[in-house]
Amino acid sequence: MRELPRLITGRLVLRPFDLTDGPIVERLAGAREVADTTLTIPHPYPAGGGAHWIATHTAAWERGNNLALAICDNMSTGELLGAVSLQVSPVHAHGEIGYWIRLSSWGQGYATEAARAVFQYAFSHLHLHRVQGRHFARNAASGRVLQKLGMKYEGTQRDAYRRWDRFEDVAVYSVLAPEWALLSNSRLASHPTNAEADKETME
Repeated sequence: MRELPRLITGRLVLRPFDLTDGPIVERLAGAREVADTTLTIPHPYPAGGGAHWIATHTAAWERGNNLALAICDNMSTGELLGAVSLQVSPVHAHGEIGYWIRLSSWGQGYATEAARAVFQYAFSHLHLHRVQGRHFARNAASGRVLQKLGMKYEGTQRDAYRRWDRFEDVAVYSVLAPEWALLSNSRLASHPTNAEADKETME
């Protein structure tokens, strides 16, 4: 069986979800403000829906088309802060990053830190060539996460999706493997302490 990875950064542990996380996922991701920034998270989140979602993770990872990890505080409490995912197309060697953070932890850089670790894993372990990220154009905070990661803006798809009876413009960003290597080397050279704290390690 192909085991889901466990990644560690300076402040976070990215671990496989457990079925017992289900009710917490329902409460945190199901908050209106959080669900509103995503395409598919329901609001209200139905009882049992969290565990049902978590139960799909192992099979999706074994098929090689999706990685989903819990974003947790790298402290003794290990509180669940959110989730990060990578949809993978092995044929095309590309992936798409996704994430959500609980409302009380917005604005603290957790999405950027978690995504950076997943990017490093995607390029160094999965050998992807391209990773893209998309966000609703009205969600400027998510755009800043992708910009901080060094991704390049490719354009905006007008009225690309409908969410809660409203058509949404979607901004598209991407980074290629050679670009990520340069970004990683530049970050290490400019801020060696921060880079060491943020880099992805595996247990």
